[in-house]
Amino acid sequence: MSSAALDLGHLEELAGQLSPGALVTDPDVVASYSFDKALFCPIGTARGLIRAQSVDDVVATMRFATAHRIPVVAQGTRTGLSGAANAVDGCLLLNVAKMNEIVSIDPVEQTCRVQPGVINLDLKNALAEHGLSYPPDPGSVAISTIGGNVATNAGGMCCVKYGVTKDYVRGMTVVLADGTVTRLGRSTAKGVAGLDLASLFVGSEGTLGVIVEVTLGLRAAMPPAITAVGIFGDTESAGHTVAEYMASGAAPSMLELIDGPSLKVINAYGDFGLPEDAGALLLVQSNAPGQAAVAELDAFEQVAGRNGSLEVHVSDDPADSELLVAARRAVGPALERHAHLIGGGELIDDVCIPRSRLGEFFTRLRTIDARYDVEILTAGHAGDGNMHPTVIFDARDEAMSAQAREAFAEIMQLGLDLGGTITGEHGVGFLKRDWLRRELDEGAALMHARIRAALDPLGILNPGKVFA
Repeated sequence: MSSAALDLGHLEELAGQLSPGALVTDPDVVASYSFDKALFCPIGTARGLIRAQSVDDVVATMRFATAHRIPVVAQGTRTGLSGAANAVDGCLLLNVAKMNEIVSIDPVEQTCRVQPGVINLDLKNALAEHGLSYPPDPGSVAISTIGGNVATNAGGMCCVKYGVTKDYVRGMTVVLADGTVTRLGRSTAKGVAGLDLASLFVGSEGTLGVIVEVTLGLRAAMPPAITAVGIFGDTESAGHTVAEYMASGAAPSMLELIDGPSLKVINAYGDFGLPEDAGALLLVQSNAPGQAAVAELDAFEQVAGRNGSLEVHVSDDPADSELLVAARRAVGPALERHAHLIGGGELIDDVCIPRSRLGEFFTRLRTIDARYDVEILTAGHAGDGNMHPTVIFDARDEAMSAQAREAFAEIMQLGLDLGGTITGEHGVGFLKRDWLRRELDEGAALMHARIRAALDPLGILNPGKVFA
């Protein structure tokens, strides 16, 4: 059947199988759902948008897509930074943001079941009423969905102590390419029956199936933390501090880095009072019990001093902690505003490198920055080596845009050169798909291809993303 014939009437067949109003074909509305927040990623023309309200809507969409060999791009709130949610020509956009029910919360088992459209922060707030917590907290915590977090294995500021999304996914319900509904994983605390297929879907970015429910392991509500701030003359000193501090056996609940240029941009965005003459700031928190937290931050102060810190401040005032964490969370919107003011270009990198090489990373990043007429501002989850250098440029200037892409690529190569990875939590999508092949060896690349072909033999699930 030709695409034209399908467009002229056969979508009505699908509409009849969906919830009322779920299928949208208005070109302007479809176009508005056709991209995420990534730059330099193609945006195709979709034939329609399904705003799924139930598992049945997802099943009907996938069965129809398989029957007519139509590409399907699953998406949520489209806060991603790699182009994974972008439309491809002729596809159906399958948006699951309306599937946003917290199905159950079990305080005894410390688990919850949620649909993929649940916003991360909304889940945290609901769990707090039961004395429970879900630690993964990406910078987009207030706007990103659990489904999207699972699709990219999101982390955040607490992951240095509490881990990332995959550490909390116990099981999930998935709709496969042909519409088959299957349950993967488990709900119990332990289980090794068969291969760990649920973990296979964590970080798969919609290329293996559509996640329609997730069972998450939870923790008791996290205790309050005390906070330390280390001020440094340069990022290299801050990097060496992180390496030595973590090597000491420290287990901070947060260890974040903000470089000097980012401090200035954050202050311009909000009244945070951060030190603008600093080369870097390390934000450290400990929620260890009793005096153990004090000892942990005392140890940080000593390590920072040995590595040339200008000053270290420790506070047990919750107001101080809230302000500093708010300043760290402001990095994203502050850089976005800054980019808008100079021409709108913002490329957010996501390399993760061994902590032992953070000092070297910043030394070499400085040389990359010096080679190009763009700005490179860096913040990130220093405690686990996940850095987010952001290339800011005038997107209206073709030459500068080309430089931005070159600088971005050099940063990814630097991550690989230092024994790291091209993405810690943002995913591959389209933006980094050619780089994935550089990271994988021949055996791993072959396994990826065979697994994807086994689960999606027609190649209709998010084609062109992740794998070239």
